[in-house]
Amino acid sequence: MADKKVRVRFAPSPTGGLHLGGVRTVLFNYLFAKKHGGDFVLRIEDTDQNRYVEGAEQYILDCLNWCGLIPDESPVVGGPFAPYRQSERKPLYREYAEKLVMEGHAYYAFDTPEELDAKRKEVLNFQYGHAHRGELRNSLSLSEHEVDALLDAHTPHVIRIKMPTDDTISFNDMIRGHVSFETNQVDDKVLLKADGMPTYHLAVVVDDYLMKISHAFRGEEWLPSAPVHLLLWEYLGWKADMPQWAHLPLILKPDGHGKLSKRDGARLGFPVYAMEWYDAKADEFTSGFRELGFLPEAFLNLLAMLGWNDGGDQEIFTLDELVEKFSIERVSKAGAKFDYEKAKWYNAEWIKREPVESLRLKVKSVFADKGITVADDAYLLKVIDAVKERCVLLPDFYQQAAYFFEVPKEYDVNSVKPKWNEAKNAFFDVLIGLLKNETFIDSVAFEAQFKTLMEEMTLKAGDVMLPFRIMLVGGKFGPHVFDIAALLGKDETISRIEQALAVFNA
Repeated sequence: MADKKVRVRFAPSPTGGLHLGGVRTVLFNYLFAKKHGGDFVLRIEDTDQNRYVEGAEQYILDCLNWCGLIPDESPVVGGPFAPYRQSERKPLYREYAEKLVMEGHAYYAFDTPEELDAKRKEVLNFQYGHAHRGELRNSLSLSEHEVDALLDAHTPHVIRIKMPTDDTISFNDMIRGHVSFETNQVDDKVLLKADGMPTYHLAVVVDDYLMKISHAFRGEEWLPSAPVHLLLWEYLGWKADMPQWAHLPLILKPDGHGKLSKRDGARLGFPVYAMEWYDAKADEFTSGFRELGFLPEAFLNLLAMLGWNDGGDQEIFTLDELVEKFSIERVSKAGAKFDYEKAKWYNAEWIKREPVESLRLKVKSVFADKGITVADDAYLLKVIDAVKERCVLLPDFYQQAAYFFEVPKEYDVNSVKPKWNEAKNAFFDVLIGLLKNETFIDSVAFEAQFKTLMEEMTLKAGDVMLPFRIMLVGGKFGPHVFDIAALLGKDETISRIEQALAVFNA
């Protein structure tokens, strides 16, 4: 790597939501680039105009911003190899496709969709390749005169690669080692479409060459396309500049059977997209990890562990630690099963570790969504500190802490009423009197005072501690009850005891 600057790229198609497998590809590219002092490039592969979705490119950029995986070069920030949208590079590709035709490595194909459909019906498992190309309308089966006439008449046509017959193509994958393909099993892929736009196969090779990409990391589903790409690097005379390849393992369904899909998430009740995606055509929202309440640090951490480990027992990594420890050699060949419970565990661990100040705006937003305006930031920080150990997802802050900002609307009276009696009622009446004589509540001092009164009135902790908690929060949850009282303050604590007593005694 010393003789060639590390340059990696993520090249998504702007066609919909960003699957967590796509974000993991970004992450591994990013970690590798930063580890080796290289550049991470975002290139938008929008050559398939039929599948292009308005807003999808901005959505991809928003996802990367949320994750903190900021490209060094992109359509937004620019760079020395602009433009970074393939649709803006369209004139480039025909030149290379025509060069391949001139040198006998590709050919014009004039077949209509109807002719190809007829052939598919005629031939079982039809492939446009060495076995059948001579039976179709292309520049290999037609005379030079016929081809010229069709071209002069501007007959719609595509350019296809001419795959060699009875050959073997091999390369070394950084994850999988030696990989071989029989060329007879690969069809003559379209390189340039009738509208003049390149397919992925041609565009990815041309752009990787022109942008000096040194390493190409992509999902294992692209492995069958590798022989076409390897040949294009060779036929275009760029073999010496070909990037090193690594095909990343699939992220599998929780049961391990097949690739994780959006449908699986909907069926099993968890997101598979980084952020919420709105499909205008279907008028359908698909939830994302961000909207469900995941921290970006936790999201990246859990993705890193899907198919990679550092060889030790460490599971919680900051982005800087991942950069330091990442090695492509530690990426597994086998698919990684997605475990949503484990994903939530990562988020809970990150919430515990997160400084309260960095959670402030996120938690404030959670409360705002529930109609609670938080005016006192200093108070909010104390509340976050008190409950964050109990939160798994960001919306849990509402369930775990709403009572700090509003009086409970209802009480778990079934846990109190069956054993409620006059002695307990008297205890809280006395407690109110003691509190009224205090200038403030200190958690430790108040707990001692509470327990002393309990002993004086010959009551046990089980008699009054649970009712006291339910008075303050409405249910059997929350942090240390005297810490809750201290945060609420003397007046609010008295008010809540009085209000709850009215309910308990009703």
